[in-house]
Amino acid sequence: MSTLEDFARLVPGDHGLCVVSTLRSDGTIQSSVVNAGALVHPVTGVQVVGLVAAGGTRKLANLRARPRANVLVRAGWEWAAAEGPVDLAGPDDPLPGVDGERLRLLLREIFTAAGGTHDDWPTYDQVMAKERRTAVLLRPERVSANPRS
Repeated sequence: MSTLEDFARLVPGDHGLCVVSTLRSDGTIQSSVVNAGALVHPVTGVQVVGLVAAGGTRKLANLRARPRANVLVRAGWEWAAAEGPVDLAGPDDPLPGVDGERLRLLLREIFTAAGGTHDDWPTYDQVMAKERRTAVLLRPERVSANPRS
């Protein structure tokens, strides 16, 4: 049985690059490449897959209307996918228990969970705020993976 640990183990393999898939209003799938990682949900304390979406993106509009996604990570021939409902936390997507300061830190946590590092966190914070970035927290109901070689 695959677990979120299978997903997290592969994140460093390709710099946290993942594919997120959401549903369009017509039921077709929209996919894009993002950086994602595993971390603890800031409100519930459970393990989730986190990614950051810029304000105004199609994926964010899809997630607002249909809050469910699939995130796939791969490293070489190994892969793991997590699927489930999402919680959104951002300037246009308030999440009870996540105020402005907690959101600022959460965006950093997602970035580092995806393998990111930064030499100038204040500038990072300014860019995230200017771009109206939203934290996307996927609560995995199903994790699938190919077996290790």
